[in-house]
Amino acid sequence: MISVCKDLVIEMGMLVPILELFQSDDPTAQCHSCACVAMLASSESNRDAMMVDGIIPLLVLAKSYDPLVQQNATWALLYLTQSDWSTRILCQAGAIPVLVLLLQSSDSEVQFYSCTALCNIAAVQEHHPKFLSIGGHYLLKSLLTLMSSSVQKEALVNEGLLDVMGQLLHHHRSSSVIITYSSKIISNLSSFCMGQQAVMESLCLSGLLQALVSPVLSDETLLHVTSCLNHLMTFDSLKSKLSETATSEQVSGLVKLSGQTQNLQLSYNCAAIISKLEMTGEIIQLLRPHYITMSEYLVVFLKNKDVKFQHLGIVTIFNLKKDGDFSALLSNSELEVQLWKVHAQTEKTRQLLLMIQPICPSSVNP
Repeated sequence: MISVCKDLVIEMGMLVPILELFQSDDPTAQCHSCACVAMLASSESNRDAMMVDGIIPLLVLAKSYDPLVQQNATWALLYLTQSDWSTRILCQAGAIPVLVLLLQSSDSEVQFYSCTALCNIAAVQEHHPKFLSIGGHYLLKSLLTLMSSSVQKEALVNEGLLDVMGQLLHHHRSSSVIITYSSKIISNLSSFCMGQQAVMESLCLSGLLQALVSPVLSDETLLHVTSCLNHLMTFDSLKSKLSETATSEQVSGLVKLSGQTQNLQLSYNCAAIISKLEMTGEIIQLLRPHYITMSEYLVVFLKNKDVKFQHLGIVTIFNLKKDGDFSALLSNSELEVQLWKVHAQTEKTRQLLLMIQPICPSSVNP
């Protein structure tokens, strides 16, 4: 019934006077006319009728200083991005820069509408060049800023933002800026259960893993990629997914980066990812050719004065010992000797702490 009523509005010629109210000097009239257009545009059959005379005025009103006018205009633009043809017309009219600018709005509703509209547009790869032509990759910076705003992150996930990030990673594998910002956004959104599921179902994981073996990315970019992957590995479902999908080339890349010494944090991130891999038959087969190389960097970790490297070395050894081949390699090796040294140091520290006999906290703070 509602859809029929919307169609009647168009058939009776009422759209023209509604659109004319866009030109009114009265913000209330503009606000109501935008709301009417939004409701009409929610019906796919009505969108074509609005494309000729409604697009440019809507884009103007979306930049209105009146918050309600801006909100309703952005709402209408969102509905117009829900079909391919109207989306193409919107992009030709210059909607993308306007929607990107609206991401910076102080109104969480406007942020949500504009972000969802951009997700709808980005679902079509032919529009990607328009996104990326915006100076200084302003879009990606704005999306990252959105992560610390009051807009509901679950809603952004539900509207496909992680799908967009996965597509960007997949189609722009040599762009350091895209990969860096995408990694940060994925890390933020994966903190929610819905976000973790979306990462599972999107191209995010495969895109991040592909970046690991890119010959053109800098260590700084790889630092963001591995930091994101290490974060994702803290969730059981994603840890299983990554362990299932990692290829021989990607595992080799992780081992190689773990052993490099120019960037210690990058080394730590990669080794941490390896330490969390599920030791399935497939992963064991991928790791076995690298056991000697891994033993070498694990010795370095155990010798490191930074306790976090020592802890990571111990955790990794514990995980790898699930394979009998590694246990045999460990026996009477330099790595085992160093492991016992760490054990002796830890025991000595424990005994020294016992000599101090610290006061029980409960007696200090009754």
